[in-house]
Amino acid sequence: MNTPSVDPAGESGPLSWSRTVERELVHRTSVAEVLLTDVRRTTAPDVFEAAASWPRAHTTFPRDGSQRHSPLVLVETLRQLGLYVPLRFHGVPATRHAIITDLYFRLFPESEPPAGPGATEVTCRARVSGVRQAPDGTPGGLRLDVSFAARGAVFGEGGGGVRFVDGAGYAALRTRGAAGAPTAVPRTAARRPDARALTVNHPQDAVLAEDGDGLLVAPADPLHPFLFDHPTDHVPGMVLLEAARQAVAYRSGGALARPCAGRLRAARFTELAPPARVLCTPYHSMCVFRVVQGGTPTAYGTFGYP
Repeated sequence: MNTPSVDPAGESGPLSWSRTVERELVHRTSVAEVLLTDVRRTTAPDVFEAAASWPRAHTTFPRDGSQRHSPLVLVETLRQLGLYVPLRFHGVPATRHAIITDLYFRLFPESEPPAGPGATEVTCRARVSGVRQAPDGTPGGLRLDVSFAARGAVFGEGGGGVRFVDGAGYAALRTRGAAGAPTAVPRTAARRPDARALTVNHPQDAVLAEDGDGLLVAPADPLHPFLFDHPTDHVPGMVLLEAARQAVAYRSGGALARPCAGRLRAARFTELAPPARVLCTPYHSMCVFRVVQGGTPTAYGTFGYP
């Protein structure tokens, strides 16, 4: 299972958890939000090994009272790998816009590492597939599938697809719905549920509000240090995933708060305004959710619970 890893300089050796990778290559402004510390190409084609450092407690991600990390930390690690590997190893220009088309994750509760007194050292094994070429010969899209291990045991997996488009291509995509749209999250007058009902740590971590017609995607903090670490012209996928998680927790009275599996597919961009709605329907240990904006579905997915 272990394939020798080789660093960019061609030297083999163990992975390092000593410092983070370049924040620009994972689209982060704050170094504190960078989880990856080392990424190496292995001797196997299109297979990479990476080190990630998971903090014992993240101010954004809720804990369920146990010593387990939030599944959203795994998803964020997956997102960072989906950016870093193409930019660092596949020649994707830094000026390209990355668009995540879909993602999935799955945790194995019996193998999950407990959060100790310090950071948890996680080893990731990533495989790239489905590389599509852009007209200029650089990758225009690919898929990444990752396994996550700690203390010698695999405890999770995840993956997804990402597209890379140049400025002109991105502008063409955005003209469909972004013309005249705001460039920041607008405030809402809708009622915001209590933070405990949304199972979040702080009121600023809430991304939902409620009006007479249901739940709205309405982040309480437009400058949230994790959710809006850098400017964006649409609602990020991580915000949609957290909005769906909060919606399920709220509708279930807190019974379904920590998913052990999930899928998200984006049908189109979710604009910053008007606020999109989150609809969720439970089926035993699974919940189906949809994000709808202006009567049009923009994203949908599922969560699975123990």
